[in-house]
Amino acid sequence: MPSLLDRLDAPGPKRLLALDGGGIRGVVTLGFLVRIEQLLRERADNPSYVLADYFDLIGGTSTGAIIAAALAQGISATELQEKYLALGAKVFGKRRFMRLSSLFDAAPLEAELKGMFGEQTLSDRSLRTGLCVVAKRADTESTWPLMNHPRSAFYDKNKDMPIWSVVRASAAAPGYFIPQAVDVGGGETGMFIDGGVSMACNPALQLFMVATLKGFPFQWPLGEEKLFMVSVGTGSWKQRTSPQTMAGYKLWDWASAVPRMLMNDSSQLNETVLQCLSSSPTARRINSEVGTLADDLWSANPILTYVRYDVALEEDTVRGLGVPMGKVAVAETRRLDRAEHRHLLKRIGDAAAAKSVDASHFPAAFDPA
Repeated sequence: MPSLLDRLDAPGPKRLLALDGGGIRGVVTLGFLVRIEQLLRERADNPSYVLADYFDLIGGTSTGAIIAAALAQGISATELQEKYLALGAKVFGKRRFMRLSSLFDAAPLEAELKGMFGEQTLSDRSLRTGLCVVAKRADTESTWPLMNHPRSAFYDKNKDMPIWSVVRASAAAPGYFIPQAVDVGGGETGMFIDGGVSMACNPALQLFMVATLKGFPFQWPLGEEKLFMVSVGTGSWKQRTSPQTMAGYKLWDWASAVPRMLMNDSSQLNETVLQCLSSSPTARRINSEVGTLADDLWSANPILTYVRYDVALEEDTVRGLGVPMGKVAVAETRRLDRAEHRHLLKRIGDAAAAKSVDASHFPAAFDPA
């Protein structure tokens, strides 16, 4: 059987899967992934085909990191969807009140991750494909794409990091969970928080850089038929706050609003840049000024094929998917920590995937040999 390095170095087109952060809304992501896996199984004529067989690099931030690491092991999307529904109930099931450190106890999250990944490390042979977990090292204020490529610059220091710990670090959303201390090698400890506290809550652009820049070990060639990225979100919506309300904001209101604004801007920038570089059958309307960027291309030819899946958590959209919910209920599904809505989120994700994921989005040029 070819080694991981053999696969990563093999000639031919490469396929990337990038998974957003979003807490319990990762259930939405899994709806898309189940549908993608079904289509790929039909194309491969193999009922056991999994996403790790197709994608050469799977990366994620926060909840996306949990999903990415599990998929890289070869777990099917359907099995993972079931596990995730149970995991979400345990991790976000009980809030802690009158605690200044975090809203949730990290122990259930750590127990679930240890149960999922055991003693596996970033160098573990159970990883069937490339993995990149995006975390934020708070003590140095640097974004860390932690990966399992044997030639990465810091592999010797990072290869023995337990996967559960790396994923826990990426999912340590400030206010929700306490930071994660990680032995980063050389007798040094880093303090990590959620990878979403960076420009990579939507990690697609970060993953593109990891796959192509010379400072990283992959260095895969560019081209519309050489590099294929699938990016999957956890639900989005149009932010609306009245000027009157904002005029009365207190310090704590701004402390919540500003990070949200920055994360939304970074996600939109990710999509804008990738649409300007790619051939994209799913290009969305960025805003009323630039539209879908259909007439914008920053290179002579597309340097990748790019597909983005997400769903608007808006009342009209959700009702249009056959999930009857009122405005207040839909607004509740947007919360990162509302585990009680996980089955509604599954219905939304499954319905959105059935409507938007199409076999034509996966070009034959990227079918495995």
